[in-house]
Amino acid sequence: MKIFEVEQIREIDQYTIQNEPVSALDLMERAAAAFAHEIKERFPREMPVHVFAGPGDNGGDALAVARLLQDAGFASVCTYLFNPGGRLSPSCAANREFLRSRTSKRQFVEVEKGVRFDLPYINGEMLVVDGLFGTGLSRPLGGAFAAIVKFLNHTGATIVSIDLPSGLMAEDNTDNDPEHIVKASYTFTFQHPKLCFFFPETAAFLGKWEVLDIRLSPEAIRILDTPYSLVEREELKALVRPLSRFAHKGTQGHGLLVSGSRGMAGAALLSAGGALRSGLGKLTVHTPGANIAVLQAGRPEAVLSVDPSESCFSCVPEVEMYNAVAVGPGLGLEEETAEALADLFAAMPRGKPLVVDADGLNLIARRLPLLRKLPPGTILTPHPKELERILGDCQNAYARLQMARELAQATHVLIVLKGAYTATIFPDRSVHFNTTGNPGMATAGSGDVLTGVLLSLLAQGYAPREAALLGVYLHGLAGDLAAREVGMRGMTASDLVRFLPRAWEELEA
Repeated sequence: MKIFEVEQIREIDQYTIQNEPVSALDLMERAAAAFAHEIKERFPREMPVHVFAGPGDNGGDALAVARLLQDAGFASVCTYLFNPGGRLSPSCAANREFLRSRTSKRQFVEVEKGVRFDLPYINGEMLVVDGLFGTGLSRPLGGAFAAIVKFLNHTGATIVSIDLPSGLMAEDNTDNDPEHIVKASYTFTFQHPKLCFFFPETAAFLGKWEVLDIRLSPEAIRILDTPYSLVEREELKALVRPLSRFAHKGTQGHGLLVSGSRGMAGAALLSAGGALRSGLGKLTVHTPGANIAVLQAGRPEAVLSVDPSESCFSCVPEVEMYNAVAVGPGLGLEEETAEALADLFAAMPRGKPLVVDADGLNLIARRLPLLRKLPPGTILTPHPKELERILGDCQNAYARLQMARELAQATHVLIVLKGAYTATIFPDRSVHFNTTGNPGMATAGSGDVLTGVLLSLLAQGYAPREAALLGVYLHGLAGDLAAREVGMRGMTASDLVRFLPRAWEELEA
């Protein structure tokens, strides 16, 4: 599913109006009907409703919703239209007349410049429809509108926002004032999610969000390019290669995992488990001597390549014989490990896939020239702090994403930026948000498992772009399956390894 920026959303609306054809007012009615349907499905008719409408098209949506809820039999619908500038959008003005013609003055209040407005009594047993501002907002709210937002946020009412919580901007909220943004209980957005839905600082204002189909032009959506998308199951299912009846370990890829240091054998175990549970034919783990007993007992399917050092990665093994290489989990930050990592990058044959995670990334952060040594198509898998160690401090998640896009383009690598909606960033700066996973995966070792999954896919012959998207999705799906059985609070990274086979099975079903 594509994620469009504000100007592109306007283009799609206009294309739909011109080519369906449909009037702007009828398109607004279509959106209002979809929104009102969700209200009718979720809330009782006896629940008092207060509708807050602004002067633009979002306000027009709100006025149409108020009319539709009245028609549906909601016992009490009070509407407040804020028009301080004396200028309504044409569709908002039309819906004002439709509503005013069938509503008493007590139930419909238009607040114009110079008119005193007494705030209504609203409590936690009531429903508020927020239609003050939508995607057209380009600056923080101030003055009377900021005061209304603060009032609404302190009523305790259930707030349902139309398309976007008022005060929230669809993309960049770096200079916004969080005190002047509606804190919605639900957000029903139209046709496509907005970019701000995928950042922790702004997602907090959305409550539970859902995308409503208002039948915008499929042709406009198809032809309009955007760097942002939400990865969906069907497109990933199409990437999965069927297993041949004559498959054997030699046809399923041979991966090299460089992982572990003294006291960090667990990272190697988890990463190895992720690789072996994702269809890899053979796995070799290069690890220091201190980890031999743990790995041979805990992951007997793996072959060990023992580093000359007892405690850390210090010597690069032969890499030509492997189909793909992963490095980083539990590696440690010793100086000789940093030297060995640089040697590994230099030894990688052209075109051989590489994954760098965890301490591999932390060592790059300490030696930034190593970025230039990464083979094109390398997959980096940082969490936000690991990325900031490389990039420097980022003001917020939006800024971090934009800097990551620049890094991916400049270094010709793929970046898997881990989080609630893990963002996979390609060298062309495109961003692909993942839809699987849950908070139970916020536990040590989860990323190590992902590294193993990615190594497995690359070694089996998946292209880096395919491997990154598919691996992230499967990793999250394993977490979702684990959450159903063991719960989110008690989940460990080992559970992800255990549920990977079922994740594969569910994806292919």
